[in-house]
Amino acid sequence: MNRNITNILIAGVGGQGVLLVSEILSEACLRSGYDVKKSEVHGMAQRGGSVTSHVRFGKQVHSPLIEKGQADVLVSFEELEALRWIAFLKPGGTVVVNAQRIAPMTVSSGVATYPEDVLEQLRERTSGVVVVDGIGIARNVGNPRVVNVVLLGALSKHLNIEENVWREAISGRVPPKTIDVNLKAFEAGRA
Repeated sequence: MNRNITNILIAGVGGQGVLLVSEILSEACLRSGYDVKKSEVHGMAQRGGSVTSHVRFGKQVHSPLIEKGQADVLVSFEELEALRWIAFLKPGGTVVVNAQRIAPMTVSSGVATYPEDVLEQLRERTSGVVVVDGIGIARNVGNPRVVNVVLLGALSKHLNIEENVWREAISGRVPPKTIDVNLKAFEAGRA
């Protein structure tokens, strides 16, 4: 393992903005002078299925994929997705998880049940669990659709990238009319 590379795995459900966050993160890393590689898996995103993005950055990165047990940070936009991808987190890694539950198709159809103790299971695997009320924070800043950028703000506290670089990357990647609310969401997530 190259200790000069930071591995971020972003997981969520289709429509939650996983891909936008990976684009902003990659842009912020590039603006900070890092080599960046990114890979995305869309799955059944259109049907509310799992969506993941691997982002790796450092002095020199050769592969976009994070191996199991190597993610420095797992960012999950939904609780069960965090549990689904926890095997990718390295020992001592951090999980930034949105306090939201979206029932997968197996639960909706009655084939399976949603575990009640997801956060407890995550805490059994790592002491670095950061639970974020993304929906509540997004509503407070005026737009429930910016949950993804709230989580990006929470993630930013764990990375060595200057705040102004984040702001530039966000401003360059979101629609112009949403820049202000996205910047507010980012700041609230950092707080």
